[in-house]
Amino acid sequence: MSSLFRWSSASTSLLALGMTAAILSPIVISAPASSQETVPTTPSDTPGATPGTPSDTPGATPAAPSNTPGAAPAPTSTVNLSDVASDYWASPFIQVLAANNVIAGFPDGTFRPNQPVTRAEFAALLQKAFPTQNTVRQSSGGFSDVPSGYWAAAAIQRAYETGFLAGYPGNVFRPNQEIPKVQALVSIANGLGFTSSGNASEILSTNYTDASAIPNYAVNSVAAATQSNIVVNYPDVRQLNPQQALTRAEAAAILYQALAKQGRVQPIASNLPAASYVVGGTGGTQAGNDIVSLAASSTSFTTLTSLIKTAGLAETLQQPGPYTVFAPTDEAFAALPAATLQQLQQPENREALVKILRYHVVPGSVTASQLTSGELKTFEDKPVNIQVDRASNQVAVNNARVIQADVPASNGVIHAINQVLVPPDVKLSQLSQPSQPNPDTTVDAGRGTRGGSSYIGVAGNIGLTGGDSSLSEGNIAVISKIGLTRIISVRPSAVFGDSTVVLVPLTLDFAPRPVNPTGQVFPVSPYAGAGVAIKTNDDAQVGLLLTGGVDIPLGSRFTLNGAASAAFLDETDLGLQLGVGFNF
Repeated sequence: MSSLFRWSSASTSLLALGMTAAILSPIVISAPASSQETVPTTPSDTPGATPGTPSDTPGATPAAPSNTPGAAPAPTSTVNLSDVASDYWASPFIQVLAANNVIAGFPDGTFRPNQPVTRAEFAALLQKAFPTQNTVRQSSGGFSDVPSGYWAAAAIQRAYETGFLAGYPGNVFRPNQEIPKVQALVSIANGLGFTSSGNASEILSTNYTDASAIPNYAVNSVAAATQSNIVVNYPDVRQLNPQQALTRAEAAAILYQALAKQGRVQPIASNLPAASYVVGGTGGTQAGNDIVSLAASSTSFTTLTSLIKTAGLAETLQQPGPYTVFAPTDEAFAALPAATLQQLQQPENREALVKILRYHVVPGSVTASQLTSGELKTFEDKPVNIQVDRASNQVAVNNARVIQADVPASNGVIHAINQVLVPPDVKLSQLSQPSQPNPDTTVDAGRGTRGGSSYIGVAGNIGLTGGDSSLSEGNIAVISKIGLTRIISVRPSAVFGDSTVVLVPLTLDFAPRPVNPTGQVFPVSPYAGAGVAIKTNDDAQVGLLLTGGVDIPLGSRFTLNGAASAAFLDETDLGLQLGVGFNF
């Protein structure tokens, strides 16, 4: 066979190397990926807002004046508020938020649960509840009726910037105006981005006997708040009273439910009376009320529940007991050294896991008010050190802090803590570490590599130069990629013709790189390698093969392939294959 050009072996070798370098250039130079930031719709855009009515409400928190509820100096497991009895309907909401420094009482030791909340006070509460909320808009100089020295000025500005609050026409905020319950619900729904599914009017009419009293601007937001289970109605769960001033007890209840929605506190247990006032649900619904069932129903104890089952202690903690469990939250387990959780779930570390879990369990049902400073013996036969500071309302267990106390169970009580307790005879650093195969070197023929899936397909070969092999002329080819490890693959192919050539290269697969040749960014996965080229005619020959190319995914089923191959046979044969493969 003849070729259009007859080049020297040295010239064609240089050409092959040059093309390979060009194909692999995305490894060195790639188009920068464009980034964009999605800005949530701000509450001021709420459709249908009635004149003179703010389209949303509150968000952040500074220190309050002496006659306004401020922040407790430190979180506590239980807070003594003289006018919030243990059987008060909102006590579970109030106690947890006070323990976590979101709300606080007055200097005289009262909470005044029925006192209305002003817009400024609600802004301060929301700043405490959601201190890390993202900014969605910039303030344009503040409100004309909120001077820079006003006690809640920073909270109001933050509430506006985070999307919880908007002012009234005329650039006024009316900080001392009592906030209606409906505005508070709209504020939280908008600020946290809650949306409803279904017909909003039907949702409201199904849940509230006074749905017609909800203003038009608030219909969608209140429906979203309802479906998110943040609405709490006392004494009639079906009576919203949307235009009545929000009380401090109601503010605590809806803020608690919003935090529960985010997984930052555990849902109110269904066996508490307070759960019956939550619209659309009963908080932490569970099949049973024992300690394991309660933990399993909470979004705060998913890791603890999993470990209890792994250790084989679930059946024990469902027995009559009673037991007191100091329960680490998911955040507490996440704070452990890296890979510790994975190690604890290995069979070889089961003994250590059982020791750790038993170290969190105390015989008997001991409420927070019954705890006293000193040692408390655990089921692991190792004591924990309890520190109770009644002056600051803090309870600690070893170095852990009780962040939610007295969650009642049918067989005891749970106290949520913010750190994992480790018995003195367990060393986390000495846990057995099971051998893990290196994913980069584990051989699994046909696997995907970091460059994409394995495939088999067809291609067209464009002969560029060379001798009389089919690689140097235009022909049809069969191509394939068989992943061996995460980074290595073998790519057998055959170029058919009068002198069929079989190519068997071993290639190094690179990670996808974004390229932008046409204004649209898409991933390209380069590869390069070497192997053997086998010419199958009567004078069969075997020579060195150099190859380089790119894979471009076309959805989940197909891969586009382009490759340049140089086979060093009688002469240096150079071909370019363009094809598509079916992923497997």
